Amino acid sequence: MATWSAPGKVFLFGEHAVLYEKPGIALAIRPRVYVTVRKTNHPHHAKSPYIDQCFREFGVKGSVYINSQLPSSSGLGSSAAVTVATLAAINDEFDLGRSREQIAEMAWKIEKKVQKGRASATDTTVSTYGGMFLIKGGTRKRLAPQNYHLIVGNTQVSHSTSRMVEKVAEIKQKHPSIINPVLDSIEAIVMDAMKHLDEPAYLGKLMDMNHSLLETLGVGHPQLSRLVLAARSTGAFGAKITGAGGGGCMVAIAPKNIRARIAGAIEVFEGRAIITCLDTEGLRKERDA
Repeated sequence: MATWSAPGKVFLFGEHAVLYEKPGIALAIRPRVYVTVRKTNHPHHAKSPYIDQCFREFGVKGSVYINSQLPSSSGLGSSAAVTVATLAAINDEFDLGRSREQIAEMAWKIEKKVQKGRASATDTTVSTYGGMFLIKGGTRKRLAPQNYHLIVGNTQVSHSTSRMVEKVAEIKQKHPSIINPVLDSIEAIVMDAMKHLDEPAYLGKLMDMNHSLLETLGVGHPQLSRLVLAARSTGAFGAKITGAGGGGCMVAIAPKNIRARIAGAIEVFEGRAIITCLDTEGLRKERDA
């Protein structure tokens, strides 16, 4: 029996734009998915195309138990965390000798297959290695860890990542002269953020701008707007959609002493709040019970 865990992620900047060769900044957050894999002649596990594909890639069979602190379909990279942790647990249980690098690569391949070619490498990279990354195209650059105080607000409105990605592709095709400059502006925000990574108050202002641009791309939702405005009006430095949008989650960056107040405001508007910070570990082997 082997148990491995992997963290979720939030995009500080650049979601959707990363699919058009623009840069993005994403970081791993504390909530994790725990996956236990056991060799057995009678395999059973939750119905999941990601888990099925993990076993198919390795050509083995086994039972899987999942314990997740991450809500699914919420923009926090839960499918990537499940995929990364499942691959690592299979690799360990069946002694297959794959490296962390190979697991990250396999996980991205699986995400692409399940999401029909639309997945960016961001989620699987961040979940495998932990920490904070600048992502652009196929490249990833690890950034110095920062002590950000983050509040994630889950709208509990489920959404389809692939549908949101299609929606942006459609609006881009229909209005290229409007949408291409929006994507350029998101890139400009990311490049400016790179110069101010140790200034949460400054980053908050940029997050507010990025949020408006995401709404222009058509991935907003009334409940996301409520939670974003609740966080800002309670004193957050800034707040925005994180992930695909159309539901799912928002993230706020805030002074440490008012995190609980912001979380409370999110809950008042029927969101589910998670107070969190940067996870620097990434993929981790757990002690077997």
